[in-house]
Amino acid sequence: MQDPPPNIEDYALIGNRITAALVSKEGSVDWLCVGRFDHAACFARLLGTSDNGRWLIAPAGRITQVSRRYVDDTMILETTFTTADGAVRLIDFMPVHARHSALIRIVEGVSGQVAMRLHLTIRFDYGMSIPWVTRIDDSTGVRAVVGPDMLVLRTPVTLRGEGMATVAEFAVAAGQRLAFTLTHNASHRPPTPPADAEALLRDSHAYWSEWSGKCAYRGRYRPAVVRSLLTLKALTYAPTGGIVAAPTTSLPEQLGGPRNWDYRYCWLRDATLTLLALLHGGYTEEADQWRGWLQRAVAGAAEQIQIMYGIGGERHLAEWEVPWLPGYQGARPVRIGNAASGQLQLDVYGEVMDAIYQARRAGLGGLEENLEQEMVRHLAAIWQLPDEGLWEVRGGRRHFVFSKVAAWCAVDRAVRMAEEFGVQGPVDDWRTLRDRIHADVCAQGFNTKVGAFTQSYGSTSLDASALLIPLAGFLPPDDPRVAGTVDAIGRDLVRDGFVLRYHAEEGTDGLPGGEGAFLACSFWYADNLILQNRHDEAREMFERLLGLCNDVGLLSEEYDVGAKRLVGNFPQAFSHIGLIGTALNLRTQGGPAHDRADGDARTDGTDQGAG
Repeated sequence: MQDPPPNIEDYALIGNRITAALVSKEGSVDWLCVGRFDHAACFARLLGTSDNGRWLIAPAGRITQVSRRYVDDTMILETTFTTADGAVRLIDFMPVHARHSALIRIVEGVSGQVAMRLHLTIRFDYGMSIPWVTRIDDSTGVRAVVGPDMLVLRTPVTLRGEGMATVAEFAVAAGQRLAFTLTHNASHRPPTPPADAEALLRDSHAYWSEWSGKCAYRGRYRPAVVRSLLTLKALTYAPTGGIVAAPTTSLPEQLGGPRNWDYRYCWLRDATLTLLALLHGGYTEEADQWRGWLQRAVAGAAEQIQIMYGIGGERHLAEWEVPWLPGYQGARPVRIGNAASGQLQLDVYGEVMDAIYQARRAGLGGLEENLEQEMVRHLAAIWQLPDEGLWEVRGGRRHFVFSKVAAWCAVDRAVRMAEEFGVQGPVDDWRTLRDRIHADVCAQGFNTKVGAFTQSYGSTSLDASALLIPLAGFLPPDDPRVAGTVDAIGRDLVRDGFVLRYHAEEGTDGLPGGEGAFLACSFWYADNLILQNRHDEAREMFERLLGLCNDVGLLSEEYDVGAKRLVGNFPQAFSHIGLIGTALNLRTQGGPAHDRADGDARTDGTDQGAG
């Protein structure tokens, strides 16, 4: 494969809370969806080659050293290149208050004089459509148009066309700064006027610094927690408060394999943990915006609640494959949309009800009471059905244990909201249903021969989702069944110190075997150790996970223990939510795990499980 993208961990994220871009250590912007997170990419080298779109600014000669960092606690990226002729700094950011969505790159001479090159290949429609490129009237740059979209590049350097791309050679001396501004606009409008890049840089620095300065966490892991919170903020679609799972699609969970999914949507499974991470981090406004998105997204008939929605609450997320993209380092297919949006997953009812319960506890309010009642009514009719489960399997429905636990959680939170906040409903019926589901899970979900809660009823296979049983308050952390489950997962699903979701080679998910360790599950494992007062082991696990963060503090969805590489979509909100949660749980005072596990965690259901 000619000119493949670098390793996933070699990228950094910049964003403006409308969309986001990935910038490599090479100085190449290899992924950018114009307009908003889930629109078509104009730079898609990440899933192909440079011919599918990129924007490179880098020294023309040999680079002897590269270092990079985020400026202070912001989303402004600095990459410093050292060459034999001197050093140059590349400053990348997306201004948050610009009139039009823009990506700004400032080249600053640090020492000596360095010859530089620019190579801009714009390919709209996920790397397919070659634009019509013309000079703009004032000769300060070029505009590229395809259909409804227009990109305008303004720069003081001389640009020329070459091989269906825009290129330039220039030099920068110590103390010199050159700005390059790429702006997106509708193609039927006039080109965007020149922007004051330096003023926008100052404004963006002030915005991010003020926001990160509000972080309430003051513990030893503050840098990692702040970076994770900044990542969540950058993955938030400002107009609605929805948080995308990742800004990318089809980065493989298995290198070279087919486990490639579009994560530019909002999952309900993330609802409670996201809310608690924001609340404990000191970001009540963001938590309320997320709650507001959640309330609007699930509004309507309870029977029609989905597992995920678009960032505006869209429900139709039809999945299709992109035949012209070869995939990240050859991992095919490249998928746009996500067919799992049409699956039945009982856990979403538990996530929504728990998130609303936690929101009420924080004084943020809840859903319309009728919707809360309707959700429990509908769940009462369907909780005994098999479903696709938390992991969105494509191998057929089963009676997944965690799905039933989540159903219990939904009813339990309805009862708590009635008892604590006066929410109206048939509370006695809810208590009866809660006890019935609890007894069913304890009888059929716990396997005495394995000594653990298993993946599904009648199965002997383990699943890391069982780590959520005490975190949801279904059983207390010191219950022997919980302790046995944690120990069994530690023996059977841990690889090189990290936790697998399940044994993918068994075929439950309907896909070829093989994937990395799931980082969120590894954080859940640490949370369980904390709840069992095994703090030294938990801290060891947590710090091992911190060691997987790349040089600018970002995590993907999974980690390939064999290749020792980050895999899956990047950066992954779920992983960073897990990092925040475990860091908070490691404090001497209670964290999110205690928030969910407190109350009267039920210990009834004395039948110790199926054989």
